[in-house]
Amino acid sequence: MHISDFDFELPEALIAQQPSAERGGSRLLVALPGMAPADTLFAALPEYLNEGDVLVFNNTKVMKARLFGAKESGGRIEALIERVLDGSSALAHVRASKSPKAGTVLVFDGGIRAVMEAREGELFRLRFEGALSVYDILEQTGRLPLPPYIERAADDGDDERYQTVYAKHQGAVAAPTAGLHFTDALLQTLRNKGVRTAEVTLHVGAGTFQPVRVENIAEHKMHSEWFDVPPETVAAVEAAKQRGGRVWAVGTTSMRALESAARETGRLKAGTGDTDIFITPGYRFNVADRLITNFHLPKSTLLMLVSAFSGTAHIRSIYRHAVEQQYRFFSYGDAMLLGRQEDALS
Repeated sequence: MHISDFDFELPEALIAQQPSAERGGSRLLVALPGMAPADTLFAALPEYLNEGDVLVFNNTKVMKARLFGAKESGGRIEALIERVLDGSSALAHVRASKSPKAGTVLVFDGGIRAVMEAREGELFRLRFEGALSVYDILEQTGRLPLPPYIERAADDGDDERYQTVYAKHQGAVAAPTAGLHFTDALLQTLRNKGVRTAEVTLHVGAGTFQPVRVENIAEHKMHSEWFDVPPETVAAVEAAKQRGGRVWAVGTTSMRALESAARETGRLKAGTGDTDIFITPGYRFNVADRLITNFHLPKSTLLMLVSAFSGTAHIRSIYRHAVEQQYRFFSYGDAMLLGRQEDALS
């Protein structure tokens, strides 16, 4: 398939620059295959779930991954921590007038010092000096990394709103944005209805915002992200399927974790590791029956994923509807509910 198959026109005014006034106050576009789209509110989500269904959430937590400073020899720098390797080391994107060479000392705000040890592809391996762990350094000195299409600096409000209410494990540089709509009250409503919940971890990397730049998408090299699917989640998914319930992936990151863990045999297995799974039309899904997701960037791998899940023509139609109805797009935008296209064909 060609990259032009995944392009669309989006008025700039529809790119959400702020979250909704209240968490959970977004709109929801219900776009199940074979049905006319329905415009509703995210608060109406429980109406579409049944007792015995299971919702799978990504419990990753966004790091304050952006650091500012200068080379010890001079020259301003900005670092975006992509992955924490251990207590003192991390891989980072580094922006500078001249890329630092191995051995260069970087001095970040607050007097935090790090040595650039080596290049690893597009990333720089940094070793931080001092007694603080990398996570402690980021918490004390770092700034929240909002997506590049949000044209403002992060503020105190973002520290709360750009995290899910169930975030647990630090390691992401971007939020699993479908989860931002859930409130504690909505989760309780779902549980009261008999809906089960389960969790995976996938630490979202900065590559999630990168468009595909090759004409033939088969030539695209996918970025890698760390994931964990625990045994209790496998048990919850299997139990739901045995009782005839549906498995709901909350966000494309949850979907990628589930499909990565089912990649070898087609059955979900517990495990951890790195995944570079690239889901495009023609892929056969193994785990989830429903997907809750925000609207994605043109020419992005995530737009390809939702097209694979619900059908390319269906997604094109849904996106046209969303633009016409002035839904808010991207990380702080509205959500949609998708079904698997095989359901419409069966």
